[in-house]
Amino acid sequence: MFLTRSEYDRGVNTFSPEGRLFQVEYAIEAIKLGSTAIGIATSEGVILAVEKRITSPLMEPTTVEKIVEVDKHIGCAVSGLMADSRTMIDRARVECQNHWFIYNEKMTVESAAQAVSNLAIQFGDSDDDGSAMSRPFGVAILFAGIDEKGPQLFHMDPSGTFVQFDAKAIGSGSEGAQQSLQEVYHKSMTLKEATTSALTILKQVMEEKLNETNIEVMTMTPGAFFHMFSKAELQKIVENLPNAREEAPKPRSDSGATPSIKPAAISSG
Repeated sequence: MFLTRSEYDRGVNTFSPEGRLFQVEYAIEAIKLGSTAIGIATSEGVILAVEKRITSPLMEPTTVEKIVEVDKHIGCAVSGLMADSRTMIDRARVECQNHWFIYNEKMTVESAAQAVSNLAIQFGDSDDDGSAMSRPFGVAILFAGIDEKGPQLFHMDPSGTFVQFDAKAIGSGSEGAQQSLQEVYHKSMTLKEATTSALTILKQVMEEKLNETNIEVMTMTPGAFFHMFSKAELQKIVENLPNAREEAPKPRSDSGATPSIKPAAISSG
């Protein structure tokens, strides 16, 4: 006799008769409630643009970090449960430093993403190193970096799957933003064009009005490596964005619209 869905989703490692892990699917759904993040890889470098949700005017915006530096040649943007993201970012930093210390070379972007994915898939795995995690990590990460293969962008979800992308969006507005990225992206896109496109799409999928305090932007280039935009730089870019919606690609379709849901548990995600 088959158990009901509610009984199958109690165990993090219990497959349903259809071959699904509901706890992993729930974690992936949690990402869709987090803030929107967009990454675009070009031949000149990689751009990451992320929405910062400032839920109270009393909050200090600089303490909400959505983009962090893993190594000087690798940065990442996160969406979902921020407490979970810190654990994964710390793992990525340790792996990068260990690789440099042992092999005297920089860790590739793909290897860094794989090291974090190895942590993500350890839910339910009990061994001598410690007890099992009670649930999957509820966070998705965009890795942007430079290595011998050039600028690269990788996406990792709570299932531990990591895939390389030319352009990728995660978070609450990811469906509409991803469709817009498919329309505007081309292989010959410059980093400046990518920055404008990313912020234009982010501007249209965000619930709040886009300004220099509620977004974070980072570029990863072969020359400057990790560069986080200052408030002055962000203000200049925001002022030059197209004002009319007709001038920019459509951020959403009828099927890609995402409802506005902000539960307290992930309100700052």
